[in-house]
Amino acid sequence: MTDQVWIEAALSSARPQAVSALLRYFRDLDTAEEAYQEACLRALKSWPKNGPPRDPAAWLIFVGRNAGVDAVRRNKRLTALPDEEKLSDLDDAEASVVERLDGADYRDDILRLLFICCHPDLPATQQIALALRIVSGLSVRQIARAFLVSEAAMEQRITRAKGRIGGAGVPFETPGAVERAERLAAVAAMVYLVFNEGYSAEAAEARARAPLCEEAIRLGRLLIRLFPTEPEIMGLLALMLIQHARADARFGGDGNAILLEDQDRSLWKAPLISEGLALIDKAMRHRRPGAYQVQAAIAALHARAARPEDTDWPQIDLLYRSLEALQPSPVVTLNRAVAVSKIAGPAAALDLIEPLADRLSGYFYFFGVKGNLLMQLGRNAEARVAFDRAIALANTAAEAAHIRGHLDRLMADAGKASVQRGAS
Repeated sequence: MTDQVWIEAALSSARPQAVSALLRYFRDLDTAEEAYQEACLRALKSWPKNGPPRDPAAWLIFVGRNAGVDAVRRNKRLTALPDEEKLSDLDDAEASVVERLDGADYRDDILRLLFICCHPDLPATQQIALALRIVSGLSVRQIARAFLVSEAAMEQRITRAKGRIGGAGVPFETPGAVERAERLAAVAAMVYLVFNEGYSAEAAEARARAPLCEEAIRLGRLLIRLFPTEPEIMGLLALMLIQHARADARFGGDGNAILLEDQDRSLWKAPLISEGLALIDKAMRHRRPGAYQVQAAIAALHARAARPEDTDWPQIDLLYRSLEALQPSPVVTLNRAVAVSKIAGPAAALDLIEPLADRLSGYFYFFGVKGNLLMQLGRNAEARVAFDRAIALANTAAEAAHIRGHLDRLMADAGKASVQRGAS
């Protein structure tokens, strides 16, 4: 891995902890972000020359704090910083947990930042956009693409969210018990987004960005301690644990992604899977189903199968039907089609996804699944068209390489057929 790739991954992984600590110090979102960006610029100059620090997040917090203080002092339009004794002591983020649960755990900077981003004064779209920008560090362009709006519109949305938090005088402190409960669903969604930022990394960045998955799991454990009887939080943590357990088997030596059914299951981390299975079993006993619980139950069925052919596809199909009812989405139906293809064959799965064509016309996985189903049916010309469209929509090199593998197989099959015709 090159220095540049490692540094970018380290900066991305350290962002949540660094920004949240700087926010607690400066009590202003813009100032905290600017201080973090300045620390990143200095890291890009220093780390290639001096080597990476032992603790990138601590380095960024220290440098960002100094840079932020200098910037505030230089800017006469801003009010002076309060006296030092009125500022939070950064050391408390590293202190041992010695206080009662409500007091100690909410001194966790990142969790506090998530609850701030999920403030009820903000519309849901602004909550998610702000958390993606501040906590996960996605660019405005990436967030705009996810929301299907222009960059300018998304920039305004994020700016308005910051303004509303600042104008409303939102305290950067522990929210009360009622507020925590009201914001829990939004905070859970943010934790899962942080997890997916690490989980969706390509092979070259997967190891360096694994701390994002680990950080999301840590936050999930923290939420469980705060809400020990909430089955959806159990489901969320179970889902992340089981997914993360497969990390070492998800990519081959060539960097290409390995499908779940082709993974070496001996590489799956048994302790994480066992913990996840226990959690989802406990959650389902509450008989209050939710989307995270259903997704975790699907992941659990895959994890329980010693071999791909042992997978309980009928039960997975039923779970996806439940997920469609809880969280209607063409993507959920697309995922269910994979189970349907295992039970009723590729033709039935193709019939299921054809009505989704308009809504998923720009979605890479739709054309990948469609091409695979057509290939199983021997409709190779149509499969090639679908795979070409998938490559055009691929977001990563690994996605494109996976589809090219299917195309290579089609070409090889076509070559064999041509040879057989010639021989006859």
